[in-house]
Amino acid sequence: MNEAILLTENEVKGILEKDASGHDWHHIDRVRKLALHIGRKEGINDLHIIELSALLHDVSDDKLQPSYMRGQELLESILDQLNLHQIDKSKIKSIIDSVSFKGGNQKPLSSIEAKIVRDADRLDAIGAIGIARTFAYGGSKGQSLYNPELSVRKNMTLEEYRNGESSSIHHFYEKLLTLKDSMCTNTGREIAEERHTYMEGFLKQFFNEWNGHQ
Repeated sequence: MNEAILLTENEVKGILEKDASGHDWHHIDRVRKLALHIGRKEGINDLHIIELSALLHDVSDDKLQPSYMRGQELLESILDQLNLHQIDKSKIKSIIDSVSFKGGNQKPLSSIEAKIVRDADRLDAIGAIGIARTFAYGGSKGQSLYNPELSVRKNMTLEEYRNGESSSIHHFYEKLLTLKDSMCTNTGREIAEERHTYMEGFLKQFFNEWNGHQ
């Protein structure tokens, strides 16, 4: 295995292995595998930057770190250990910076590599795994499963998205059900179709049970 990949794996595991919000090492590994799969299907020959970016994509996320600056310091500390050209480090940081949803306030995608990594990350937010992660994240933030008194939020600022009152079921309508149409690659769109349909079936069953229907 490439030395840079192995070192990155070990660093990321140490940072995220105990995460209980759905952003743990297993999420990282799934995104890495999805990104590599999409990259191959899309005809990308050099997957090194894609793999490193997928492995590092959550390290600097300010929702998982005490502050934005602390996240950036962690990312820089890992990149400084890798034997990479400065241009490759800049590519990785640019990709990571464009991946996060941020309440719909995400940055423009800079390259095909960024599109692939973002598709992979968003695919792990939908389907059966996405449903499980949604409730794990909601529980970690003290949110209810569902509160019918709340409205679905739209056109949120990042602050409103991160800290406003919501529920796990509302998160489907505020984010997850929008992700299918945000896919950038043909492979991502194909995978998203099935996972999106699975979520729609889950929500139908959830509301049947919530409303006391047998």
